[in-house]
Amino acid sequence: MDFELKSLSQPAIPEALERAERYRLLNEPSQAESICLDVLGIDPGNQTALITLLLSLTDQFGEDVSAARAREVLPGLKGEYERAYYAGIISERSARARLKQRLPGANFMAYREFTEAMRRYEEAEALRPSGNDDAILRWNTCARTLMRRHDLRPQPQESPQPILDD
Repeated sequence: MDFELKSLSQPAIPEALERAERYRLLNEPSQAESICLDVLGIDPGNQTALITLLLSLTDQFGEDVSAARAREVLPGLKGEYERAYYAGIISERSARARLKQRLPGANFMAYREFTEAMRRYEEAEALRPSGNDDAILRWNTCARTLMRRHDLRPQPQESPQPILDD
């Protein structure tokens, strides 16, 4: 069933964004996502709404939401630092969601995503504003996870065996 969605008023944006953040804190990320989509419907470039949307999508990893959907938000972020940093957040949170699912091969994929997150955090670190060490903090968190969890490692490469003719 389709419905025609109602539009927010421009003056309602600040309070709506506060409400979205509250819903994230209450572990209701789909509520936060909906609010952000409403804000973006009238203010498509709103950076706070884009970041809150991206984070609310990552809060839903392991449920119905994929990392690909969160990555769709990245091009809307204005700065190179923000795009690198939040790409790292997506990879890191996807890795953590994989670990909770405990599916076959999840540890190999989580390792790959953690190292991808660390690579993106290093990019962000090089672009960071003075006094902003968020990317360093996130990189260290990923590194500690990999050092503590010995089951997280790269997937072994299978070497092809030569076929011998009799």
